[in-house]
Amino acid sequence: MTDFDVALKSAECWLELASGERITLPVQQWLATQPSDEMLLAHCAGPTLDVGCGPGRLASALTSRGVPVLGVDVSPVAVRLTLARGAIALRRNVFDPLPGEGRWHSVLLADGNIGIGGDPVRLLNRIRRLLSRDGKVFVEIDPPGTGLRRQQVRVNGSGTWLPWAWLGADAVDETAGAAGFRPRWIAEGGDRWFTELVPR
Repeated sequence: MTDFDVALKSAECWLELASGERITLPVQQWLATQPSDEMLLAHCAGPTLDVGCGPGRLASALTSRGVPVLGVDVSPVAVRLTLARGAIALRRNVFDPLPGEGRWHSVLLADGNIGIGGDPVRLLNRIRRLLSRDGKVFVEIDPPGTGLRRQQVRVNGSGTWLPWAWLGADAVDETAGAAGFRPRWIAEGGDRWFTELVPR
């Protein structure tokens, strides 16, 4: 069981930061499709990889629209929930070998998953190798003014400390550029912020 399995099974869940700050995790938002998810879903017209798919709300929504999609997550609970929704998912770390490398039309990084591994540039470099030549990355980001932050975190104040990152809209240009991407758009919808990144 991973630390994030705890989050998916808990009514109340939070991240403890090494700084002592505590951030509540929106587990209920992960479970049910939100109107603002359309900011991501509407742009996925080809084979899509949902990185850190969680309980599979986005993968399931795309499957119902006839979009080929694969969810990947390190959490066995997340993979099981995604499969139960009728979508395809694998228990896999994004930095490990994945099916279809170099052929994905779209990659989703929703729900703060740009923070995976604590280094968005490293993560985007990995995503670039997964994408087809004209592929796109759709990323949920933090509001403007928050910049790029990195910290060690752990779930519910126990378990393993993990490196994590948060990317604000004001830091997208520099961060994406360091990985060979440029933002096509940055927009707010439903009190959430999103960007589409394309290779330079």
